[in-house]
Amino acid sequence: MINSDEITCMFVDIGGVLLTDGWIHDYRVLAAKTFDLDPDDLEARHHQAYETHEAGMLSLADYLKLVVFHRERSFTREQFEQFMFAQSKPYPEMIELVRNLKAKYGLKIVVVSNEGRELNGHRIRAFRLDEFVDAFISSCFVHLRKPDPEVFRRALDVAQVTAGEVVYLENTSMFVQIAEGLGIRSILHTSYQSTCVQLAAFGLANGREERP
Repeated sequence: MINSDEITCMFVDIGGVLLTDGWIHDYRVLAAKTFDLDPDDLEARHHQAYETHEAGMLSLADYLKLVVFHRERSFTREQFEQFMFAQSKPYPEMIELVRNLKAKYGLKIVVVSNEGRELNGHRIRAFRLDEFVDAFISSCFVHLRKPDPEVFRRALDVAQVTAGEVVYLENTSMFVQIAEGLGIRSILHTSYQSTCVQLAAFGLANGREERP
């Protein structure tokens, strides 16, 4: 077991770890059915615009203008945005886990996430992530997206920690691989139970009890 004193900071993804994913393929398929859109056109336009939107260089309004409202619709942009935001749901056990570990071990909590500004802001506010997260290294704020390794270097700089002081919770194997290549101990999150087991192996046992 690694002494928990070595770990002072946790990096954590939002989509797939703390909350459901933000604007994934399944939601776009549902949007096409709900709003009677051409799914192939929606998907093609999404892929042409979304990376720029996630990198913070295209607002949600402009993204939707290119992807959905490039022609007249029977619904409003506000209605479509409400649909997008409504797909986000919390993983309460994971949120509680991160909160508990922060309180128990005095960890800095830093989000490292690819999300557009408006959706990211909604998710932070709606699920009160700012109550326990110390910094948000979101792609829309730093104009960098995972898998760019610079995202993780930026997070280390902001948190003022070394790679060896960090444990990272991430549900995408490629991003885990990149973080580990920088010396960041990482956990490929697949379930609450398995993540708790792996955290305990790093000396970060779950619970609200006082640190021994």
